[in-house]
Amino acid sequence: MIPREVIDRIHAAAKIEEVVADYVTLRKRGANLIGLCPFHNEKTGSFTVSPSKGIYKCFGCGVSGNAVGFIMEIEQCSYVDALKQLGRKYHIEVPEREMTAEEQQRQDNRESMFVINDFANKWFQDQLWNTAEGQAIGLSYFRERGLRDDIIRKYQLGYSPEKGNPLAKTLIQKGFKEEFIVNNADTKIGCGVCGKSEDGRLYDRFRDRVMFPIFTVSGKPVAFAGRILKKKENVGKYVNSPDSIIYSKTNELYGLFQAKQSIARLDMCYLVEGQMDVISMHQSGIENVVASGGTALTKPQIWLIKRFTSNITVLYDGDAAGIHAALRGIDMFLEAGFNVKVVLLPDGEDPDSYAQHHDSTEFIRYIEEHQTDFIRFKSALLSKDAGDDPFKRAELIKDITATIAIIPDLITRQVYIKDCAERLHMSEKVLTMEVAKLRKEKVVPAAPANAQREEKTSAPPLPAVQHPQSGLEANYYNLMQLVVRYGEQPIEVDGEVMSIGEVIIYTLEGDEITPPLPVYQTIIDEFKQHCHDEGFKAEPFFSFHPDPAVCKVAVEMIAEKYRFVKADSDQHLGELVRQLLFEIKLTIVNMQIEDLERGLKQAQEEGDVARQFDLLRIQPDLLAARNEICKQLGNRIITI
Repeated sequence: MIPREVIDRIHAAAKIEEVVADYVTLRKRGANLIGLCPFHNEKTGSFTVSPSKGIYKCFGCGVSGNAVGFIMEIEQCSYVDALKQLGRKYHIEVPEREMTAEEQQRQDNRESMFVINDFANKWFQDQLWNTAEGQAIGLSYFRERGLRDDIIRKYQLGYSPEKGNPLAKTLIQKGFKEEFIVNNADTKIGCGVCGKSEDGRLYDRFRDRVMFPIFTVSGKPVAFAGRILKKKENVGKYVNSPDSIIYSKTNELYGLFQAKQSIARLDMCYLVEGQMDVISMHQSGIENVVASGGTALTKPQIWLIKRFTSNITVLYDGDAAGIHAALRGIDMFLEAGFNVKVVLLPDGEDPDSYAQHHDSTEFIRYIEEHQTDFIRFKSALLSKDAGDDPFKRAELIKDITATIAIIPDLITRQVYIKDCAERLHMSEKVLTMEVAKLRKEKVVPAAPANAQREEKTSAPPLPAVQHPQSGLEANYYNLMQLVVRYGEQPIEVDGEVMSIGEVIIYTLEGDEITPPLPVYQTIIDEFKQHCHDEGFKAEPFFSFHPDPAVCKVAVEMIAEKYRFVKADSDQHLGELVRQLLFEIKLTIVNMQIEDLERGLKQAQEEGDVARQFDLLRIQPDLLAARNEICKQLGNRIITI
């Protein structure tokens, strides 16, 4: 058995467009990629890859799946072998064994910490919106900074009170363990939302601060940054969550969860420094923006962006610190294969202040007019220092050449060499030789050509579950599609708030409506088991499920062109759930009426008066039930 943690790492690392591109030539079409399907013959490409969702779908033959499913299909191998192949591609070891007690404990620790972070995040928001102190201090601050309420809610900003230790008391009263509330610097266990004084008392780490939650790519609150509002001696402006087994500041990017779909759709990411830079730009209409969080850029952060785009524009303040930060980041982006542009804002401006006084059109126009590639940026910057000094000029050329040398793509390197030669009045041949020398010094030996290929274990492809056009199976498919797409979303039923999945599943079970396929029963069982897990989202949970059959059905349901009218509100979703549940009940009642009519006809032909009498006694109830369902549907039917 492969540990779930390893499977999750492979799913997180495997970019669907990279995996498919090893077998299929893809071209850009909007936010997606398209190519000729490798599973059937076609002249017009109908094979679509969605980087933001991590799935593929052929609208010709109907095949669909995620990165693991694609390898299973294309290589005709087992689920385990597909994981191994992707593990090798992304340098992840894939052990096959049961989790040890220590590994299980580590996983339990992680889950406990995520639960506490989620609770604290909601608590901070409640303090901001529903307390006099939070409104007077925290909410006023955000509004004074020009933020709209909808943006404050979107980024889930909050407030931590000034006095006492109310969060610590609340967490203890709720039964959370101290070891997960307070961070242990040695074991890195504990969220660190609270600290512990020498006398053993708990205190709130972020007291008297406005709160910026930091989310994982999937949307889990993994850490917090708290900004102080009053100047105090020996107190830093920001306090951040400590490093732990679930959080490292070098591995996260602020705003990526909110920006990832826009980044993938526009195939472009703007990188800034601080949280307010991100939020203000988003409010101005530029949503594809993330921040390094005020720390030096790291390779893990760069590869997070790489999952969604290879185009990056770095926005920095026009001061000396901003300029040198831009220089540090350029080489790392180029080494990762990015197309890099740099924009320096006017002196005295940062992305936050500039966004406050310019709309998205003006901001983007400024970026387009002032962005420059790294050669222009570096040469213009360093030439000021070099002047006419031959030695300094040579150092400048070596610096730029060293940057060109780290670019992985040969053609891109050659283009930059030519550009550099023209701008710096150097021999292209000399620069080419220098770049070749630098690359040779850093070369990594290739794997032996005769390396033995591992024998594949073939496995028959999983059958696709197509959307039935009519009947009970179609009704059930529609409901399961809602569970997979929107299962965790809350709706109100008879004055009680429940998730969509719970409403559907408990209604089906209460009416004893049996799933027509075993995989649907698995989806139901898995939803019931995990729907209350911290951070549960049905769509990613099922589309990356370790059971290949569940994964395949879920991806088919997600990738399929919308049969439902897009749900633009909770009320709309509630109406849709209600309609589909009545429709499946109507189908069952109609089937029962048809069975009754066939039974009556047979009883008449056989002269079985007693049976005719029994069936005729049942008939009014069935007809009344059908009339009542039709009445309930009424004008509420939503076109599908």
